Amino acid sequence: MDPFRDKVVIVTGGSSGIGRALCEELGRRGAVVTVADINMEGALQVASAIAKSGGRSSAAHLDVARAEDVQKLVEETASTHGRLDYMFNNAGIGMAGEVRDMELEHWRRILDVNLWGVIYGTTSAYQVMIKQGFGNIVNTASVAGLIPIPMETAYCATKHAVVGLSTSLRAEAAELGVKVSVACPGFIRTGIFDAATCFGAKRQDVISSLSSIKMMDASGCARVILRGVARNRAIITVTAFARFIWWLYRLRPTLLGPLERKIIRCFR
Repeated sequence: MDPFRDKVVIVTGGSSGIGRALCEELGRRGAVVTVADINMEGALQVASAIAKSGGRSSAAHLDVARAEDVQKLVEETASTHGRLDYMFNNAGIGMAGEVRDMELEHWRRILDVNLWGVIYGTTSAYQVMIKQGFGNIVNTASVAGLIPIPMETAYCATKHAVVGLSTSLRAEAAELGVKVSVACPGFIRTGIFDAATCFGAKRQDVISSLSSIKMMDASGCARVILRGVARNRAIITVTAFARFIWWLYRLRPTLLGPLERKIIRCFR
């Protein structure tokens, strides 16, 4: 029996990238999926494709930076279906460049989406799940939440926070019947690089610098995440690179020094 069959699921950032792949895989496996995204047209397309393939899905317009909107979606979904089994807080944005080139507004934007968006989704779903006595919260972080990456300081700050939030809440939630996992993908082939905000360098140059890196496709990433969720893993690393670099950093943080300096030289 598939653990996701007939389960009620919300996926934020569901119109593209990892979020879309999660929605499609969950739909294929029999879940009842709400595709939530600020891009309503994209969310409708994903939901429609899932339905045409025989799945059950609906689209919802959602700006994860608005706490009241997130709470409303969570409560309405739980009320409509009688429960909420899974909350995938996946929406996020990319940002690269030196801190000295950033304005406070840039910090506020990435914190609003990557951190506060996860906090809103987590706390809203957590209250519902505590009342029903079960549920699973899955937050998407990144390998950038496990290791330092210069020129991605703001992005790393948000993802480190998501890892800390998830692993700490996991301990609190366990005795209340709620499971919490955090996904930390390495390089995944998505549109996040195309949409990222860059400082001190052209976006296309940054994308070109990544062209030699072998990336996993989003569908493969989604399957790895769902396998980890089914096994109730606390931290789900995706790609061999993510697992290796995290192991190396834990073994001896100074070993990443040469790589960090190379990243800085290349960017500058």
